[in-house]
Amino acid sequence: MFTRKEASAALGLSEGALKNALWRLSKAGRVVSPRRGFYVIVPPEYRTAGSIPPSWIIRDLMAYLGRPYYVGLLSAAALHGAAHQPPHEFQVITDRPLRAVEMGQARILFVKKAHLKRVPTVGVKTPTGEILVSSPETTALDLVRYPEHAGFLSNVATVLKELAERLNPQALVRAAEAEEEVAYAQRLGYLLDRVGHASLAAPLAEWVHAKAPRVTPLRPDRPIAGAPRAIRWRVAVNEVIEVDQTGA
Repeated sequence: MFTRKEASAALGLSEGALKNALWRLSKAGRVVSPRRGFYVIVPPEYRTAGSIPPSWIIRDLMAYLGRPYYVGLLSAAALHGAAHQPPHEFQVITDRPLRAVEMGQARILFVKKAHLKRVPTVGVKTPTGEILVSSPETTALDLVRYPEHAGFLSNVATVLKELAERLNPQALVRAAEAEEEVAYAQRLGYLLDRVGHASLAAPLAEWVHAKAPRVTPLRPDRPIAGAPRAIRWRVAVNEVIEVDQTGA
């Protein structure tokens, strides 16, 4: 990986000559540019795909953009061994809106979230260095927070069933404390109960109870009139959850 500025300094080419050289390399599939001025060398074995895997470039790309990040949602779940189905895009959480990156057959989707610095993450090694990935507990909360990026709530529940063996009860509470809304913990707790992990969620239930939150809808974009209540979590269950048993 390199920047236009680095290439110019190393090769000593004029701006026009460098532009032409990069254009030729791009046309030949030997480099790809996920952002203007940032280039990725594509080894021969990856030229059919059009790029190396996004996990190999994300650390350097985000450093180039000057933005904090962590790999999240279904991509993080997959890295934690809970990939019910391989995600179609590489999902990255950052602190401001960024347009998606298209690199050959790969796509990087950016999801905006505030307060990244206090979110629990872990380091995961790749062939090009260590990347930041949401902890299993942060991953679980983010899946509930952004269900539209995770196949919606039934798929979230299916992934949680697989992710549960990686979840630590006390770490769940710490991850919930890093969020600005208790509602995410309420919804997550209900879904963990739903997939058979009520005991795992016990410390989280105590934390939620101490917050004395209002009743929150399981699905915020739907009405709650007439919806049954999950008393333990103060959740209005206004969505039918169907867990794919083949994912367990």
